[in-house]
Amino acid sequence: MWRRIREIVKKEFYQTLREPRTRVILFLPPLIQLIIFGYAVNLDVEQSRIAWMDLDRTPESRNLLSEFEGSHHFKVIAVPSSEEDVQDLLDNGAVQAVVRILPGFDRDIRRGKTTSVQILIEGTNSNTASIISNYAAQIITRYSNRILSERQRAGFGGYDTPSISIKSRVWFNPDLLSRNYFVPGVVVNIITLITLILTAMAIVREKELGTMEQLMVTPIRPIELILGKTLPFAIIGLIDVILITSAALLIFHIPFKGSGILLLICAMLFILTTLGVGLFISTISNTQQQAMMSSFFFFMPAFMLSGFAFPIRNMPTIVQYLTYLNPVRYFIEIVRGIFLKGSGIDVLWPQMAALCILGVSVLTLSALRFHKRMD
Repeated sequence: MWRRIREIVKKEFYQTLREPRTRVILFLPPLIQLIIFGYAVNLDVEQSRIAWMDLDRTPESRNLLSEFEGSHHFKVIAVPSSEEDVQDLLDNGAVQAVVRILPGFDRDIRRGKTTSVQILIEGTNSNTASIISNYAAQIITRYSNRILSERQRAGFGGYDTPSISIKSRVWFNPDLLSRNYFVPGVVVNIITLITLILTAMAIVREKELGTMEQLMVTPIRPIELILGKTLPFAIIGLIDVILITSAALLIFHIPFKGSGILLLICAMLFILTTLGVGLFISTISNTQQQAMMSSFFFFMPAFMLSGFAFPIRNMPTIVQYLTYLNPVRYFIEIVRGIFLKGSGIDVLWPQMAALCILGVSVLTLSALRFHKRMD
């Protein structure tokens, strides 16, 4: 039995790797996708373009302007003089926010009255708008606290006013870089797509070339054919895991706090599911084009419901329950846990158990269907 499986594996490797273009396609596109996604999928707002509209023109308003100019989060690129200029700047996307200092800003501060600063934010990208709003609020709060402190030292306020000091500490991603969050998810999605398509296409290719009938009349049993067809792509998938993970560490300097061995073990469990789905697709497809379309039909919902970009807790309740059937969800949780948290089996065993159950179930059902189609 194992001799026949070994021969099928050798045949599959030879057929897959005999062309230089195929060898390049197996390993170069994953690296290119990682680099593109790693640089493109970035929600960090490093420096925002803002306009400054000062309707007070006093020393206090200029002091607040200095606070914004001294922050690395903002760059003042325009000084509009009218409401029409403000609207044009926002409509054309020239600036991401406009800070308006209202008349009486300095007078109210000197009298100890409450004053306000208006911030107009271009909100087509809600995430960016929220971050800019928070950055601006931090600067204004810091400025307000400094004014209050100066007034207290000058004798305009009580010295015994109680205060609360807030000190925040971020675990696992202290710099709050979105790249550290997204790149491990990109690794998962690339591995999913590669192993899924390769498995489905390899078996369908035998049908198109007419060699499936030749294999069926040989002494090879269906289970041997299935193992021989899927093992090469499992090995290629693991090689890609090592390759892409290494690239993520070297190119993007993503923190890796966990065990590489544990990552490979979990990758094996995950690949069971993608091989099973690929095998199932091969039983319902007669051409490579059909196999390709069916693969993307599975991949896109799995990608969207994995928690890669959209938090699962924000989805409708029925959709949240549906995600428990999605193996990509569990592997993304595992990879992010290993990369960023250094999680071990004691933490990740529920996800590993779910992957094992889903993988064995999907692969068994697909193998039985494939066996029936061959009969």
